[in-house]
Amino acid sequence: MIENPPLIQIKKATSRKRPNQEQINCFKNIPTGFICDALDGYAALDPSIKPLLIPGKTVDHIVGPALTVFSGAADVLGMAIALSEIQDGDIVVNGVGGFQGTAAVGDRIAGMIKNNGGAGLVTDGPMRDLNGIIETGLSCFCTGLNPNSPYNSGPSKIGFSIDIGGKTINSGDIIVADTDGVTVVPFDKIDEVINKLKRIIEVEDAMDEKVSNGLKISQKALDYLNSDQVVYYD
Repeated sequence: MIENPPLIQIKKATSRKRPNQEQINCFKNIPTGFICDALDGYAALDPSIKPLLIPGKTVDHIVGPALTVFSGAADVLGMAIALSEIQDGDIVVNGVGGFQGTAAVGDRIAGMIKNNGGAGLVTDGPMRDLNGIIETGLSCFCTGLNPNSPYNSGPSKIGFSIDIGGKTINSGDIIVADTDGVTVVPFDKIDEVINKLKRIIEVEDAMDEKVSNGLKISQKALDYLNSDQVVYYD
C-alpha cells in the first residue's frame, strides 16, 4: 500500500438508509423468535452475543435502526467518534472482529451513547465497568466482561457494512433484541417482514391459547403419528 487510508472513515448520514418511525414501531414488543420465523428461521446473531445481565433486572426489549461501527480489535477510537453520528433511537452495532482480549466498550462510552439518544449497544466483544454500565441504564448485548483496556488509536469505519455474529449488518437495518439474543432485519426486507409478522402473531397467539387450555400434543404431530411416516420398532 503506497498511502495509508484515512484514520476514520464516516459514511454521511444523508447517504445512510434509515427506516421511518412507523416501520420501527411495528417491531416494538415483537419477540426475537418471531423475527427469525419471518426470515426463514435465521435472523439471529451468534448466541455468544447475549444480553449483559444485571442482577435483579429483567432484560429490556429494544428496537431501533443500526448505526454500524467497525472498531477492529482492541480499539475504541471509532466508538468515541461515532457518538457524533447517533440519532435518537439508534442501536450502535460495534464490530471488533470478535476479538475477546480487551473490552470493546466501557461505561463512559455506554453513558454517552445513552446521552446522545441511543437505545442500545450490540458488540461482538466483551465490555467492562459493569457497575458504571448499570448506572447508565443502557441496554447492552455483548460476549461477556473483560477489564483489559483497549487502545484509542484507530483506524475505524462508521456507517458502513460490517460483519458481526455471522451476519452482515448495514446502518439502517432494524435491530430487535431481547432476553433470547439479537436479531437483524435487513432494510430492504422491513416491509416484507412486517407483513409476515401479522400472520405469525395470529398463529402463535392461537397456539398459546390452546396450550393454556390444556393442549397436550399438536394436530400436526398427531397427523404424523397416524401416517406411514412413523414406524415403530420392538
